Amino acid sequence: MKKRNSIPFIILSAMAVINIISWLSVSFSDFYVMKIFPYISDIFSFISGLFPFSLGEVMITAGVFAVLLGIPFFIVMLILRKGSRKKTAEVFSCCVLWIITFIITTETLNCFIMYHCTPFSDRYFSCGEEHTRSELTGLYSALIDKSNELAKTVERDESGCFVLSEDIDAPAKKAMKKAAESYPQLSGYYPDAKAINFSYFMSQSGLLGIYFPFSLEANYNNDMCEINLPNTICHEYAHLKGVIQEDEAGFIAFIASTGSDSTDLQYSGYLNALEYVHNQIYSNGITEAYYLTEKISDNVKNDWFHFLPDNYWEENKEKEIISTETVDTISSAATDTSLKINGVEDGIESYSRIVNLLLDYYVQCGKKI
Repeated sequence: MKKRNSIPFIILSAMAVINIISWLSVSFSDFYVMKIFPYISDIFSFISGLFPFSLGEVMITAGVFAVLLGIPFFIVMLILRKGSRKKTAEVFSCCVLWIITFIITTETLNCFIMYHCTPFSDRYFSCGEEHTRSELTGLYSALIDKSNELAKTVERDESGCFVLSEDIDAPAKKAMKKAAESYPQLSGYYPDAKAINFSYFMSQSGLLGIYFPFSLEANYNNDMCEINLPNTICHEYAHLKGVIQEDEAGFIAFIASTGSDSTDLQYSGYLNALEYVHNQIYSNGITEAYYLTEKISDNVKNDWFHFLPDNYWEENKEKEIISTETVDTISSAATDTSLKINGVEDGIESYSRIVNLLLDYYVQCGKKI
């Protein structure tokens, strides 16, 4: 038993060393993300992709049951097996140690290291400068015009809300591979995105998608409005390519979706960007841009800021075990803490940095919407 327990301690020690090196050396993190992680991602994404369900969700569910049932079972075994308590404790501790080792290893190799590499924007278009209010206003206007234009071309239901016209997996993969022509880090294998069965919990947490480092899958909230799905899938695909920062994954999703041949993808990408820029306009108090909001078409208004279907909470009230307010608060705090621990100083607020990336891309780098 001692020999078996020594292996996870060796692995955990190695992970500790790797984490320290990644914090201290950007070059090490860059080498890992560009030269090693692509093989890990492609292999394990392919394996997990063989399952039609979310393997990561199954792992989490199994983990919850293991805690809820395993601890009482362990206590009962200690009571009943009086003569074998030491052996029972050793077996239990060995299982726990291997589970912890698996979690720390996958989190380190498939998540933590990525926080310390060269930012995606610095690697591919280092144009970052301070932007003016007029530049932000110009971007806002351009996004409104493009969203209004695309809103006329997509399919809608009887209530006037956007509906997908096709299975979005294939177009999303194609869009990411097209983006890889300009950004090689995005090259490689892409699995089908998978819906989460416990999507209600994701809705309570305010989550559109989720990246599981221990299964390397792209997962999404199956209850959200369809307008969010194309951009969300591209966002989660970006994580599979080692782009772990949320603002950068959001930016890549925008580049991939708006460069797609699919109108659904284009519209979803532009609408997502419009929401972020709109929020930035109003949080910065750029009153001279407020008149632009009046230009937003009724079709766009039917779709944007539309996270969940109407009456969603009323129709799913019986699923609420813990209050939505509590789940959302805990989820936000956990995300914020996780980001800060990994060196993202502004935590959950870093999501909004996508606006700066859009301004860099369009204003400083001369791109056009």
